Parts: sequence; structure tokens; C-alpha cells
Amino acid sequence: MRYIYDHDIHIHSQISVCSNDPQQTPERILQYGIDNGLKTLCLTDHFWDKSIDGASDFYAVQDYDRISAALPLPQAEGIRFLFGCETEMDRFHRLGITRETIDKLDFVIIPTTHFHMVGYTLFKKELRSSKTRAKAWVERFEALLNMDLPFHKIGVAHLCCGLIAPTRRVFLNTIKAIPEDDMRRLFTKAAQLGVGIELNADDMNFKEKEADIVLRPFRIAKECGCKFYMGSDAHHPATLDRVKAIFERAIDYLGLEESDKFIL
Repeated sequence: MRYIYDHDIHIHSQISVCSNDPQQTPERILQYGIDNGLKTLCLTDHFWDKSIDGASDFYAVQDYDRISAALPLPQAEGIRFLFGCETEMDRFHRLGITRETIDKLDFVIIPTTHFHMVGYTLFKKELRSSKTRAKAWVERFEALLNMDLPFHKIGVAHLCCGLIAPTRRVFLNTIKAIPEDDMRRLFTKAAQLGVGIELNADDMNFKEKEADIVLRPFRIAKECGCKFYMGSDAHHPATLDRVKAIFERAIDYLGLEESDKFIL
């Protein structure tokens, strides 16, 4: 059976500093779910635990008191509206969340590709070329998979995020430079751990001529037995209004079946 787009479990609200959009409320997000017949939503505002040293200026304000201000989340019949977060991994591969906080949440998204945070998520020397960026992609993904985490409620965000590089050309060259053997090793481990692999709406909004490059990691992940979830990564209502077609195209390109779905 073809994979059904019936969830979106990576969504930001106005609570995320990078949104700060008064229209991006939990109520508006719930309405998006109702309008699209979704069964599961998850609010995942940015988060860094204040008990962990090393927060950037951006993350320092995104503590639990801030993100929990969204609670209680509005509900509607037939939809689970869950409470999670998107945390961060710094250049030392230190994670900005404690196990105690993870246990409070329904879902935790961890990005490994926020390469734009130079000096915070990566050392400057790691960004010298497409090859060094590809090496960092592998090392950060591997560091995450080596952590002691409840992977049944963990998602790896936007592995083909445009923030990997300053230009589209460098981004595409970086994805091409990731060794297939490394990807197969990592995705095999990801499948064994049961971690979710995100199909991010922005990542999937590629040009037709870019499809083979951008989808290469996901095709390998599928071959290795990984499970996938949809994440609009929406910061504004306009994104919510356009993601359905993007997700449906990604499902067709990858030939996803219901058996490929990550389920919380």
C-alpha cells in the first residue's frame, strides 16, 4: 500500500525565535491538520536545556519554560497533537537535552546539518570544501547514532538541508561527495536503532534535475530498512499551505509504502 501522508511531526510555532510569527499558533497548526486530514501533528520548537552548558545566544532563550508555554495544546477529534522539540548538537557533538527532558516529550528532533552555525555546530576548518563538509555530515550523523537515546522517539532532521552549504552548487557537490559505503553503514545502524528519518518539505522541494542527487541518501536509507516521517519544518502558515504537494511528490519519487513509515 502506498505511503499515506497523514502526519507532520516537525512544526515550529511563534515560540521559536526564528519564527516569531504571531499567526503561527498551535490553533493554526491544528487547523492545518484538520484541513489535510492528518492523524498526527507534533509541535517541535527549538530547545536547549538550561542545565547544559554551551547554548548559543539563539538557543539560550529556548529553554523548557519557553517551549512549554504552548501547553496545553488544542485538540480535535481524530488528531493526536503531540508535544516535542528540536534540539541541537554543537561542534563537540554535545546534545542540548537531558534524558529527563526527553522523557517529558513525545518526540525529539535532532538536526545534524545546521552547518550555517559556523563555530557553534562546526569548526570553521570543516567547511573548507565539499569533501570536508561531506566528512562532517558523516561524523555528525555517526556521533548521534552512537548516543544512548530512546531512538523510538527520536527523529533525524533534514539530512539534505540546504543549510549544509552557502550555495546550491556547493550543497549538491557535498551530497555527491558523501561516500556510499558510509551512508550504507550509517543507515543500516539507524534502521537497527529504530530512529526516524525525516523527509523535510524544504529538502524535498528540489528541481527535477536535482532529484537523483538529493534523493540519493534517502534511497539508500530505504534500501537499508529505515523508516521515514514527514516534517514540514514550518515556521509560518504559508509553508503549511503548500507542503502537501511536496510530500506527495517525494512519496512517489521514493516509491514509499506504508511499511516504510516511522510511527510514534
